Amino acid sequence: MEKIMTIAQIEEQFESEWILVEDPQTNEALDIQSGKVLWHSKDRDEVYRKAVELRPKRFAMLYTGQIPENTAIAL
Repeated sequence: MEKIMTIAQIEEQFESEWILVEDPQTNEALDIQSGKVLWHSKDRDEVYRKAVELRPKRFAMLYTGQIPENTAIAL
């Protein structure tokens, strides 16, 4: 994928998937507003492996679904 997508477009196109976003554009609170989708998958580990393979300079990982209850998230 070569085109820059907004976060709304990403969430609409890739429902409940992990997304690797190159050169994310953020707001003052560092919330992602847009970027180029490099890879997406329902499998988080696959997206992590792709990030290691592609080695983008600036990137973000997103999950577009609902995080299950009792799930810990480390930032």
